[in-house]
Amino acid sequence: MKQMNKTEIDNINHKSTQLRLGIEKLIEKRGRDVAVYLNAEISRLYWSIGNYIIAELQYETYSKYGQQIVKTLSQELTNKYGKGYTYSGLNRMIKVAEIYTEEEMFATLSQTLSWSHFIELIAIKNPAKRLFYQQMCMIENWSIRTLRQKEESMLFERSSIAAKPEEMILQTLQKTDHANLSPDLIFRNTYILDFLGLNGYFSENDLEDAILSQLEKFVLELGQGFAFLERQKRLSIDSTDYYLDLLLYHRQLNCLVVIDLKLGKFKPEYKGQMELYLKYLQKYEMQPHENSPVGLLLCSEGNTEHIELLLLDEGNIKVAQYLTSFPDKQWFVEKLNKSIAIAQQNVKLEIKKS
Repeated sequence: MKQMNKTEIDNINHKSTQLRLGIEKLIEKRGRDVAVYLNAEISRLYWSIGNYIIAELQYETYSKYGQQIVKTLSQELTNKYGKGYTYSGLNRMIKVAEIYTEEEMFATLSQTLSWSHFIELIAIKNPAKRLFYQQMCMIENWSIRTLRQKEESMLFERSSIAAKPEEMILQTLQKTDHANLSPDLIFRNTYILDFLGLNGYFSENDLEDAILSQLEKFVLELGQGFAFLERQKRLSIDSTDYYLDLLLYHRQLNCLVVIDLKLGKFKPEYKGQMELYLKYLQKYEMQPHENSPVGLLLCSEGNTEHIELLLLDEGNIKVAQYLTSFPDKQWFVEKLNKSIAIAQQNVKLEIKKS
């Protein structure tokens, strides 16, 4: 047999490496597919068990008699199939099936969400809040750890959509997917910038410099989909120069996003200034395939009624408060309740006018 030269050996090794890398990709992809399939099948099995128990026990499911049956059933299933069918485990299956009543819908959700996601979600009593976290998990592909972190940071209470009537929240969320993403889910009424290390007095320049030094964390706090473009972008209008604090782009919304940093409370004149910026960008910077630019005014103090009266959050100008330290969670609840009360009062005034 003729001995191979170095070039032939190198070619064989190169081709072998190519094949190995390709096969590794196939194995890894198949492994991921199998993991997704198994996860979905396990979730569907648990849902089916919970649904079956409800169908059999009906109104007695949560009665003392019904719960004793569940306890006995748990012992029998555990003896035969091992752990996974504890009393609390069976009750979680029942609760998931009770909340997610449609099998087809649950099957679709289980392609993305794990059983651990469902366990976390059913612990949320408010339907609108639960649906918010469910949809965000799917859109942004949150792990169970990320979901818990978002809940801990009061993301729902800080979202723009939270202050709207519950019926409107549910309607918006039910229509939400990757292709139909409402700005009310993207923008928040409060941003936590505790990572900036700003204490006491600081200027707008100090704030901007601190954000740029912690740009990755700032963009993560804004949420997924944001990309930083420019700082202090110059706009020349009638020989007058204006400077945008921060210019970003949002991939899902497919638009430019202007962020204007302000100290103190929101002032009505900020609206006119932002409108000027957005109209300039729409005329000179916006690409044919893009949507209209959106402006975000970040103020260090909140004044909800001004914002509600000007109806800013209904258009392409958003106003939010930023905090340089994380407050007590009750603060977010009280702020949200105040926003809801003002919104409801405005609705009543509109009804009286009509």
